[in-house]
Amino acid sequence: MALPFELKIGLRYLKAKRKSTFISIITFISTAGVTLGVMALIIVLAVMTGFERDLKDKILGTNAHLVVIRSGAPMEDYRTTMARLAKMPGVQAATPFIYNQVMLSTGRHVSGVVLRGIEPDSDRKVTKLSRSIVEGEMERLDPKPGSEAAPGVMIGRELARHLNLSLGDRVNVVSPTGTITPLGMMPKLKPFQVTAIFNTGMFEYDSSLAYISLEQAQSFFDLGDTVTGIQLKVADVYGTTALAQQINREFGPELYARDWMQMNRNILFALKTEKVVMFIILTLIVLVAAFGIASTLFMVVMEKTRDIAILKTMGARSGSIMKIFVFEGLLIGIVGTVFGVLFGLLISFNLEPIIDLVQKITGKNFFSKEIYYLDHFPSHVVMSDVVIISITAIIISFVATLYPAWQASRMLPAEALRYE
Repeated sequence: MALPFELKIGLRYLKAKRKSTFISIITFISTAGVTLGVMALIIVLAVMTGFERDLKDKILGTNAHLVVIRSGAPMEDYRTTMARLAKMPGVQAATPFIYNQVMLSTGRHVSGVVLRGIEPDSDRKVTKLSRSIVEGEMERLDPKPGSEAAPGVMIGRELARHLNLSLGDRVNVVSPTGTITPLGMMPKLKPFQVTAIFNTGMFEYDSSLAYISLEQAQSFFDLGDTVTGIQLKVADVYGTTALAQQINREFGPELYARDWMQMNRNILFALKTEKVVMFIILTLIVLVAAFGIASTLFMVVMEKTRDIAILKTMGARSGSIMKIFVFEGLLIGIVGTVFGVLFGLLISFNLEPIIDLVQKITGKNFFSKEIYYLDHFPSHVVMSDVVIISITAIIISFVATLYPAWQASRMLPAEALRYE
């Protein structure tokens, strides 16, 4: 299949000649600019998507997909409600929980934490908390029948470090809502034994959460046979908003459902906004390269003035002249985009070993696991992002060619050949 003559001439103009070496250098710089812009966009968005994905995994690893609570009071007859919720479409498992704020005291150290009462067996089906345990066992939260051992408590690794606790140590749980005595309000205190330590990888969770069994929580907070709410695991983690709305409609104002996206709205919105802003900022690199493409075409037009005049004299239309330079600039943009995608994907898929190599060479630890709480450097390539970046770069390159190509098409043969 024969190529259009406009494309053939555009390809010929891209070839280097001795008298146009300077233009060839600028063409190379423009192509490299597009390559760098596309590559930077792919790498940065891959890293940000990786961080977002890693954060969501950690959030969903500790929290349920959806939480149902009773407004202003403990939930009575929660077993019936839980059975009804478990039958709803999309719900895979359910577990009750108790939620309250307490203080943990070891005598020398005190820390305020959120204490959760859970059923280990059913919680294992709803959350991934059991997979985060690094020491001990969740099943040991309840002491064995007839045993005089203190009930168990599970704490995060950072909280254990702060309170200087290890497996088997005693810690006092202090509730600010105690009992009224002639001397005033006396806080309630009960000793617990550390039976498990977990590490979710998120400092906020590992330093401020503690877990005891549901039965012990009911006894400690004098709740009787009631709970704070019910946690649900669903099949579609991104369809929880619709399910929450359905629960609110069916159960009325007595119960209130919130999904994990609502409970973490601020941080998820910040990540999404940051990703969009970074896309816009890094697109400026491609825009700068587009100015280089326009400059290249202007110089090619000035150099090829005689050729343009001859082509017009031979019958070439203004549209054909415009196509020649549009094709030439577009080829620069396409070549730069292709190389940018290749280099971007190559680096994104091998980012962690590349960072490890750079750290070994420089001797500096850029991403300390103790500071960033990452056991790996997250990078996740989304092919739809790559397609959007590629199309954006090509469109910008195309727009950059229009004005110089239009100027070339307006050139009059007589004016162009006057000084030849």
